[in-house]
Amino acid sequence: MNGIIMILVAMFCCLLWGSAFPCIKIGYKLFDIPAGDMWSQILFAGIRFAIAGVMVITFSSIGRKKFIKPAQPKRIITLSLSQTIVQYMFFYVGLAHTTGVKSSIITGIGTFLTLLVACLIFKQEKLTSTKIIGSMLGFTGIVLVNVTGNNLDMNMSLMGEGFVLLAALSSAFSSAFIKEFSKDSDVVMLCGYQFFCGGICMAIVGTLAGGKLVYSGPECILLILYMGFISAAAYTLWSLLLKYNDVSKVSTCKFMNPIFGVLLSFVILKEHNALGWQVLAALILVTLGIYIVNQKKEDA
Repeated sequence: MNGIIMILVAMFCCLLWGSAFPCIKIGYKLFDIPAGDMWSQILFAGIRFAIAGVMVITFSSIGRKKFIKPAQPKRIITLSLSQTIVQYMFFYVGLAHTTGVKSSIITGIGTFLTLLVACLIFKQEKLTSTKIIGSMLGFTGIVLVNVTGNNLDMNMSLMGEGFVLLAALSSAFSSAFIKEFSKDSDVVMLCGYQFFCGGICMAIVGTLAGGKLVYSGPECILLILYMGFISAAAYTLWSLLLKYNDVSKVSTCKFMNPIFGVLLSFVILKEHNALGWQVLAALILVTLGIYIVNQKKEDA
């Protein structure tokens, strides 16, 4: 795939994922979900992912003019666990026991983990100095946009920072699994059914644990449908990018997620204090990191 096209498609995915940041905040208000109500948040996320799965399966079936049946159940379960259930269960529990700043920084470490898992465990590509330098620049941008103007303590806990790190590790493995499975599997089918199965499981767990959503009007439906679309469109495109490109080149673009999140929060939520010089500096660092990683000439 052409490098520029790959980056543009990846940026579109990151823009969609970035829009999830303000949408989640709006969703918590619309569905009357308190900040510390972890199980209602998991229920909310589960419904979103189940809808995403239905969207992928439905629109793909329409496009192919035949219903996409589930196949390779072991692979669906593997992706459902790593990409949806384990990742987001650990993330939401961890987020409830740490700060948003720490969560963003630790999630940024996920790109390093994705690189290491793809290169050292799955042997899908070589670990080069350009990939390491590019990832370091991107991570520096994430730290800059999150730390400047915020207090960052060094306190750590297993259920807080530890769980967020486990969520990032789960995401890293899911990227490697997608790359591996895409060699002889229909990634769109896997994407749709892993979302649906994972979302249903999360919704059941959230409900049984006492989570609940309060319907306040048609805007609730519109929001949850859009959030389903975010996951359906972004993850399907991302899976296709992983199929045809090196994991490192695609995953580095993910450093744009929190930056788009800050920018869209500024536009949508009017969080004027979220936008400052550090966002521009972070954007420059991330862009430079993506450019370095995507250079054709790589060292051995």
